[in-house]
Amino acid sequence: MQSEPDSTAIASAHRFTRVVQDEAGFERTRQAVNRAWALIPIVTASGFAGLGYEIVWTRQLSLALGTEMMAVLGVIAGFFGGLALGAFALDRLIRRSRLPWRVYAILEAVIAVWGLISVWLLPAAGRALSPLLGTEPSPILLWAGSLALPTLVLLPATIAMGGTLAALERMMRQARGEARVTAGVYGANTAGALAGTLASTFLLIPALGFSGTLVCLAGVNTFCALAAVALGSAAGKAVSEERQPQRIRDLRLTITLFATGLFGIAFEVLVVRLAAQVMEDTVYTFAGLLAAYLLGTAAGSLLWQRSGRDANDGILRGLLAATAFACITAAAFAPYADRLVELVSTADVFGELAVAIALFLVPATAMGALFGLLAQRVSNQRGSVGSAIGINSLGACIAPLLAAQVLIPGVGAWTALLAVALGYLLLLPPGRLALLWSVVPAMLALVLWLNPAPSLTRVPSGGKLLAVREGPMATASVVDDAAGVRYLEVNGHFRMGGTSSTRSDYRQAMLPLLLHEAPQRALFLGIGTGATVVGGTQMPGVSVRGVELSREVVDLLPWFIDPPPASAPRLTVADARRYVAADTGQHDVIVADLFHPALDGSGALYTVEHFGAVKRRLASGGIFCQWLPLYQLDLPSLRAIVRGFLDIYPDGSAWLNHYSVRTPMLALIGTQGGRHLNTGTLAARLGNPAIASAVRPLGFEAPIDLLGQYLGGARALSALAGEGPRNTDDYPFVTFDARRNVRALNAAPWSLLLAIIKDIRPDPNELLADGAERDALGARLSAYWAARNRFLEAGASLPGDPRGAALIEAASPGLIDALRLSPEFDPAYGPLMGMVRSLLGTDRAAAARLLRKINEAAPSRREARNLLLREFGLRDE
Repeated sequence: MQSEPDSTAIASAHRFTRVVQDEAGFERTRQAVNRAWALIPIVTASGFAGLGYEIVWTRQLSLALGTEMMAVLGVIAGFFGGLALGAFALDRLIRRSRLPWRVYAILEAVIAVWGLISVWLLPAAGRALSPLLGTEPSPILLWAGSLALPTLVLLPATIAMGGTLAALERMMRQARGEARVTAGVYGANTAGALAGTLASTFLLIPALGFSGTLVCLAGVNTFCALAAVALGSAAGKAVSEERQPQRIRDLRLTITLFATGLFGIAFEVLVVRLAAQVMEDTVYTFAGLLAAYLLGTAAGSLLWQRSGRDANDGILRGLLAATAFACITAAAFAPYADRLVELVSTADVFGELAVAIALFLVPATAMGALFGLLAQRVSNQRGSVGSAIGINSLGACIAPLLAAQVLIPGVGAWTALLAVALGYLLLLPPGRLALLWSVVPAMLALVLWLNPAPSLTRVPSGGKLLAVREGPMATASVVDDAAGVRYLEVNGHFRMGGTSSTRSDYRQAMLPLLLHEAPQRALFLGIGTGATVVGGTQMPGVSVRGVELSREVVDLLPWFIDPPPASAPRLTVADARRYVAADTGQHDVIVADLFHPALDGSGALYTVEHFGAVKRRLASGGIFCQWLPLYQLDLPSLRAIVRGFLDIYPDGSAWLNHYSVRTPMLALIGTQGGRHLNTGTLAARLGNPAIASAVRPLGFEAPIDLLGQYLGGARALSALAGEGPRNTDDYPFVTFDARRNVRALNAAPWSLLLAIIKDIRPDPNELLADGAERDALGARLSAYWAARNRFLEAGASLPGDPRGAALIEAASPGLIDALRLSPEFDPAYGPLMGMVRSLLGTDRAAAARLLRKINEAAPSRREARNLLLREFGLRDE
């Protein structure tokens, strides 16, 4: 007979079973925690790749579509629109999938493949679209075309990107076995986006170019896909959530999600617009501002996740009011950001980041926490965050258009910031508490509105602000300084010329027009104050067209062109690159103005591809003149530009505009067909009374006055440039060399000029093709060029800003040396004779000594000899 089980044994068995179950549960919990931690690198890497793609693609699109505001807005709308479409379209699939890791891996694979395809597809599509838009498309057509290109060409990738965050959120929720993970996933993904912004801008693109960066980003997507597959396979059996999908029940939640996307991106656009007036406005400036915005957003989301608070209306009211208050305080600080700029060096990366963080960190942190709360609510209702991303992205899609085309033109960027901040208060859940939360932000906004912020346009002491035009792209202003010199300034610190440089601006037009034998049609890329374009109209028989990017600059031209010239140039507001690519006409002369190389977007006007597009627009025998501001360039950028120029114009040559060491300018001259200069034709043109009346006041009387500006031909330029990278569309060396070009602004303006004249050796054989011309002019030109170089060296060596007798004492030795090298070098002879005349009334002995030195250096100068005889007689010979 079998005995009854012992009660002690039964209890022991039960305890053993519980221990085994507890250990099994602990092991499952440990594995879930491990899987959750293993997901974090994937979440972060996905955000890294996403922002990297956005940076590369938007820059590639700007090369094809231009940097006009409507084009930029179209590109942004197309990108966010694709994200929204993907978030909506994939939400149901992700929510219902038993294997979300598999869906996510497929999405990352799609992004990787399309990222590789875009290396070829995006530039090709851009080249095809520009001619279809034409040279002067309407704003609506330009916006529609710029919207269509990224929407259609990048649609597979942007749709997939729109679903990745929802898939990651579902994977994390499944791994952790809890629902409250949304804000943490969003925060980690945004932290990855921050890293992607900095790495792409500061490391990948400068080292690898756009194509290489796209390949690297595709590798990151591949890592994410393979890691997700590995984690999903290790997790074992799929888990299906029992929650039934449902619509977002709260209409107010939908409106709030849409409006916060709208307000958040509008705030970013407006702050970036204001920051451009106090920061350097380089590619690194924008990256720093975006990084600060992402840093705050990531911090806010992670703080909200860490808090463990419920997403109730009370917390929502607090976050909405806090966001409004933070945005208003940013608006209060923005006009005084220049004070912070003075404390830190914005030529340094960390200095610009400090300013960006001061502007963005607190408002973006509040925005990140706010979206984390809203997205968690949606996830709680639907089991997926896809709808929240889609609705928010739709608002973000519209925001740039609203900010640039409505708010800035309507009320100005600063006042628009207050309006955006108050918009958050309108989203407060209704009730008595809403009024209490609104009081402080609303009162602060009212105080600021009644006491408007000071203008960011700097007016020198004793000067006067004459006019301001604030637009979506730039703030242009006309300023008179204390001496009555009028100048045009863009974004508070970029001078685009003025009344003191009119003669130099005219010479910029006349140099290429004189080098052409018979110009009839001239195209000027970049207008500034309009002096160069007007200078072109002074050449008889030439029809002139000018292209200027900024409408604000064009609106202020009457302050500098009054009255308008008899043969007024035709002006077009357009991006120069896109205009040239779409143009079907032929031009005898194309002149590209001085483009600040560090300014974001300007580097694209110095690329090999743009130089090639310009050459296709030249008529047979046509001349292209690209002006370079040596006082804003460093040597590596100059060499990269010259290498690319010689690739397109093998006969390229370099010329100076004038002999000032304060604002030295270099012209790269290339021709269609490799024509040689004919000095006989040049002399005949200079002798033409109609032409002479226009060019003699500028110092062009004889051929040697023009030929003296020659620095070197193709062989000399090739030796100067050496081996190294070209500045191309795919490898934008100049754009990403901005930090050194900004530092060049703080160096002596003649530093690069002196380095060039030291290294380059002009050869009359390259300039003069005809043997008889070389025999007649070769020796004279060599002497003239030597005198020119000595003159420039003397100007650079002047101590400080000497005047009067101190100037004469410091400058005259160098001028005498230059005149001794070439007695016909007028730029030295003219100032020396001016010094003599000033001394005749104050110190006749000094005048006599100087006059004897002039006569010894240039005995062929009759004026000096006659003055010596007349004033001092034979005893002073």
